[in-house]
Amino acid sequence: MRLPPPGLALALVAALGLAACAPTAANTTYTAAGIGQAAQVRYGTIVGMRPVQIAGSQTGIGAATGGVAGGLIGSTIGGDWRARTLAGVGGALLGAGAGTLVERGVTQGQAVEFTIRPDGGGPDFTVVQTNELGLQPGERVAVSFGDRVRLNRVAPGGYVPPGYVPPAGHMVPGAVRY
Repeated sequence: MRLPPPGLALALVAALGLAACAPTAANTTYTAAGIGQAAQVRYGTIVGMRPVQIAGSQTGIGAATGGVAGGLIGSTIGGDWRARTLAGVGGALLGAGAGTLVERGVTQGQAVEFTIRPDGGGPDFTVVQTNELGLQPGERVAVSFGDRVRLNRVAPGGYVPPGYVPPAGHMVPGAVRY
């Protein structure tokens, strides 16, 4: 069995390492640091929502990883030390550019900006997150202020604060008042 050239193996390791830098920004994903953290919860109603684009990050990790991988791969090309050095420098430049583009690509995406009207008054506020729960305007949500702010659907019959009046046309059957 023939092994792949070291440059190819290094490029694969670099690509996998860069993919590991991709954010896990889903509403249902927690970081290890977020486990066991207490979060304050407030309730409100979604009064508006709009799609938003999440810009890709440029931390320099992609450029550094791509530059190192490209330099190492490039340095294997050519016959004498001058050719290998030039190919290594060229590979580093190309790799850094490619790494920047890959980092930006894996860290960008789409999300939704939700406008929330809190129960009991107070100013409306917005939360940007993914919408894998399929939340819609008019729905009651629990707003969790923990490792980051998250919206979660309030189950029918879930908590309703004293004095809460649902928006016109929205009934809260079997609501429990505390």
